[in-house]
Amino acid sequence: MFTGMLGNATVSDLDRAEHWYGQVIGRGPDRRPMHGLLEWQLGPGFGLQVYCETERAGHSTLVIEVADLDAHAARLAEAGIEHPGIQPGGGGNILQLQDPDGNRIVLASGKAGPKS
Repeated sequence: MFTGMLGNATVSDLDRAEHWYGQVIGRGPDRRPMHGLLEWQLGPGFGLQVYCETERAGHSTLVIEVADLDAHAARLAEAGIEHPGIQPGGGGNILQLQDPDGNRIVLASGKAGPKS
């Protein structure tokens, strides 16, 4: 039985990533478990790790489900995080982001929007 999950995005510049991911998540990291690693607890049993490893940076994809995708999209736009807006995808709606290293971060809502 699985009891938790930590997704990982690999980056080339930890300070830059801390600022960007802090904007996306809305707060700073909860832990710094070791040198070069930031960690956010996003809910019971799941979280996000951002690890600095230059040679692997930019090849990660994370999908994070959120309760209010519209509010996240608006907050990110106000914070200067560019995105293409909410789109249908994955049986609901998604907001695709790209961190400064090119990692794909997808915020998802299980609730589908209006059909076109």
